[in-house]
Amino acid sequence: MTKIAVLGDGSWGSVLGSMLQDNGNEVTLYGNNESVNQEINAHHTNSHYMKNWKVNPNTKATGDLEKALDGAELVVFVLPTKAIRSVSKNVHKVLAQTGATPLLVTATKGIEPGSKKLVSEILTEEIYPNNTDRIVAISGPSHAENVAQKDLTAIACASTNVDNAKKIQKLFSNDYVRFYTNDDLVGVEVGGAVKNVIAIAAGILVGKHYGDDAKAALMTRGLAEITRLGVNYFGAKPMTFSGLAGIGDLIVTCTSVNSRNWRAGKQIGEGKTLDYVLKNMGQVVEGATTVKAVHELAQEKNIDMPISEAVYRVLYKNTNVDEEIKEMMGRSPKPEIRL
Repeated sequence: MTKIAVLGDGSWGSVLGSMLQDNGNEVTLYGNNESVNQEINAHHTNSHYMKNWKVNPNTKATGDLEKALDGAELVVFVLPTKAIRSVSKNVHKVLAQTGATPLLVTATKGIEPGSKKLVSEILTEEIYPNNTDRIVAISGPSHAENVAQKDLTAIACASTNVDNAKKIQKLFSNDYVRFYTNDDLVGVEVGGAVKNVIAIAAGILVGKHYGDDAKAALMTRGLAEITRLGVNYFGAKPMTFSGLAGIGDLIVTCTSVNSRNWRAGKQIGEGKTLDYVLKNMGQVVEGATTVKAVHELAQEKNIDMPISEAVYRVLYKNTNVDEEIKEMMGRSPKPEIRL
């Protein structure tokens, strides 16, 4: 039995925590919403995020970070990207007091605007300076709703240390979720983060009543953008984007109503404002934040990312969706395969 702290008791955090408890571990969920914590402890439900679903009754929830981390051999971050750095600083303070050195897992899919850092880079900076070996990223086509229903799911777990990736593979895998190891930590993270931007674009197309051809073209060219950014800016391996954290996650996020990024894009395509969508979604839309960082990265290295840049302009420059589509389709001819 491994003692695990899962930081973040939203939909994905609760489902992962419950699954890890099912796998025979001792899990404590950490979150700052006391009503959610109380509901999990008293009723073994999390109705705000996951309706008609039961958390493993042995899974505990707390708003006390020290209590959550006490004795933890593994700490799983399932927080919005914007909260990762501040919580990481607090985790570092607690661990410095105890001397503990747990393995860290990030299940967060985002890039921090401003710093343009991946989550593993933030965790390394704030908790384990100059030691990425202690970080594992998990990413792949995995909606919380489907995993909660024990749908068959495959996910990549990536680390610069293959032994640590194998540890996570063994701890997390069961008869309905299968984990595959990967040594391309940054590639897996880039795929998981940037597909949220493409998913917003996919939702916009549906909101504008475009059909299957348009959606297929968008996903294919979106994958090209993700690969281009991952390879040219972060030094990722191109083949990573043909795997679970690349095309796999892209497909599910661009086609499922369970994707909040897709749902956000669909509403924008239907004419709603970003402010309205974010206020009424009820959960974090990571792609709306990540697209800022992607814009900064593309500008810095002059990386060609027309879909991502169009999403950025629609969300933050209030440009017209129809005009953006017209301009994109009228771009000068390009070869299909290029980095």
